[in-house]
Amino acid sequence: MAEKANEDSPETRLARLVLALRSQGVSDPGVLNAIETTPREVFTPDLFKARAFEDSALPIACGQTISQPYIVGLMTQALKLGPRARVLEIGTGSGYQTTILSKLSRLVYTVERYRTLMREAEARFKALGLTNVITRFGDGGEGWPEQAPFDRIMVTAAASDEPKALLSQLKPNGILVAPIGKGPVQSLRRYTGDGKGGFTVEALIDVRFVPLLDGVAKEL
Repeated sequence: MAEKANEDSPETRLARLVLALRSQGVSDPGVLNAIETTPREVFTPDLFKARAFEDSALPIACGQTISQPYIVGLMTQALKLGPRARVLEIGTGSGYQTTILSKLSRLVYTVERYRTLMREAEARFKALGLTNVITRFGDGGEGWPEQAPFDRIMVTAAASDEPKALLSQLKPNGILVAPIGKGPVQSLRRYTGDGKGGFTVEALIDVRFVPLLDGVAKEL
C-alpha cells in the first residue's frame, strides 16, 4: 500500500500555493508551471524559510523584499511573454522573479542597485544552472540602453511617475509592467506599445512596493 503523501512536504505546500494563485486569477499555464518548478525557499532568508510557501511578501537583505507569489504571477502574466522575448528586469532583489522570467523567455537582463543582493542572486542563478540571465549592478531607473530595445520590461520597485527612460527602451509593440505612485499604495500599470511611439496604459490592481531609487546604494 502506498504511503500517504506528506501534507507538509515542500512539494505539497508548493502545489497548494499554485492552486491558490489560480483561484486568484493567475491562469496562464506557463506562469503557473514556472512558479511550481521554482524553489522559493532557495531565495528566502533562513529566518523565513518556513514561510517560503506562503502567499506573502517576505523581508530580504538591504531592507528589500521577495514579492508575494500572487504579485509575481500576476505581473509575469501581464507581460504576455513568449519564448523568444528579451526581457529587462529592474530590481533583481533575491532573484526569484528573475528566475520565473528566465523560464518563460529567451534572455533576461536584470539590474540591481544593491551589490550585496546582486552577488547573492548571481550565486543562486549559478546553483540553479540558469544560463539566460545577464546581471548588472547599476541604477535601475536608467535601464540598460546598451542592450535596448527590449520586448518586455518589468519594474519591481515603485516609480513615482511614468518611467519615460524605460519606456524609451521598449520595442514599438513591447510591454512594460510597473507599479506607479509616490505613496505607500501604488497602481500596477501595463504599458503596451501601439507601434507608432505611443502607449495604451491599463491600471491592473493596487500594490505595495519599495520605491525605485536613483543611483546605486552605498553599502557598509
